[in-house]
Amino acid sequence: MQRASVCGLAGMAACLVLTAAAWAGKSNAADYPLRVHIYEFSAHSHYYDRSLEQVDGEGRANLFENGQPKGFDFSYQCGTRIMASDGYETYVARWKKPGRELEILLPVMGGKPGEMNACDLKVSLKEDTVYHRHNGLLSEEPAAKYKEWMDKHQYDPEHGKNEPLNPPAEPTQNGDANRPAPSPGTGTNNP
Repeated sequence: MQRASVCGLAGMAACLVLTAAAWAGKSNAADYPLRVHIYEFSAHSHYYDRSLEQVDGEGRANLFENGQPKGFDFSYQCGTRIMASDGYETYVARWKKPGRELEILLPVMGGKPGEMNACDLKVSLKEDTVYHRHNGLLSEEPAAKYKEWMDKHQYDPEHGKNEPLNPPAEPTQNGDANRPAPSPGTGTNNP
């Protein structure tokens, strides 16, 4: 009887530890004050026994921190695939190692609403430039010019202003100039 009680207590303790570990693994978006806009990336998927084990690659993105945009290049290794930001969409992020490593949250495709996976990006920050698309090509421009564009169009993803007001139209591949530009900072003076 005493042996059964000890085994039962040990089993309950193991369940409590596993439950605590599961709760600790959940990420709270409120703990991620920064925003990251991913423009492009490469991906190499690694499988084990027909299951995705890891994805790695490199890419280019902008970071929004303390109201300032910063361009950066990155490499990553994640347990899930990342996607380029669509339109003005950003990922929530936080520094793991300031200036060197960011952790972003990625939505779980097909998962419960709000379910996220963390992914670490090793970063190399640009001096005073950010990335932007112009005529479909990715290029760099001065961060100060981009910040002016952000202010003019009230775009501030850190503070919930996720869509710019009156973004400049840029012709798309099919010539539709009424569609908003796919990313900010086109350098035009359109209202």
